[in-house]
Amino acid sequence: MVAQCSPSTSEVLEPCQAMPLKPSPSLDLEKLALEHIAPRLLSCGYCYVDDVLGEELGDQVLEQVRRLHKDGALKDGQLAGQLQGVSKRHLRGDKITWIAGTEEGCEAIGLVLSVIDRLVVLCGNRLGQYYVKERSKAMVACYPGNGAGYVRHVDNPTGDGRCITCIYYLNKNWDAKVHGGVLRIFPDGGSRVADVEPLFDRLLLFWSDRRNPHEVQPSYATRYALTVWYFDAKERAAAKQRFKRLSESRQDPTAEDI
Repeated sequence: MVAQCSPSTSEVLEPCQAMPLKPSPSLDLEKLALEHIAPRLLSCGYCYVDDVLGEELGDQVLEQVRRLHKDGALKDGQLAGQLQGVSKRHLRGDKITWIAGTEEGCEAIGLVLSVIDRLVVLCGNRLGQYYVKERSKAMVACYPGNGAGYVRHVDNPTGDGRCITCIYYLNKNWDAKVHGGVLRIFPDGGSRVADVEPLFDRLLLFWSDRRNPHEVQPSYATRYALTVWYFDAKERAAAKQRFKRLSESRQDPTAEDI
């Protein structure tokens, strides 16, 4: 069984429509995109960057995420595929909500989304065959610290258009030996692993398809992250056509059940 998390149509945005970009002056986004992110994605399939926003702005994002959690906006994460709409806490123990970054009180979340947008845009045609035109909203996720995790899975095993997964972490003073919560990637589905600790102000990027099965190991402290997915235009269009044909066949009373 493959556990998935798929943004619905209502959770997909056109890119780069967040608030105006005001990154730290010390962060050279173009250099970061062209000299680190694009080459590492092509050679390894994943990479991460630390100190993306700086502590002051990172604190603002964390405060907004904590407020969403406190106000009860986060709900149990669901599973797509055969278990769509069914909460299975032994497979996936996070609580989530979807944020555009334009909502009142979510301005700092919008800022980090605009930084990620800019990095992906700057990678441009250096992402192999991919041409990115849109992305999802941000999935704000919390693992509540009770040992919950997320079993090994692939974000896009079915060609739904997602090509890049980006995760921004918000966990201060995180000690993986005590708190767990490591994201473990199995590059190319092999036995080799890459462990990424969910450290404050860290941005992780990796290919969303079957090249990168991954899991969230059990977390023993409250663990926050924002995740966005970027879509390849060609694959996304093909996926929409498949969905349209499937919807039409289900509405046709003469169509055979498969």
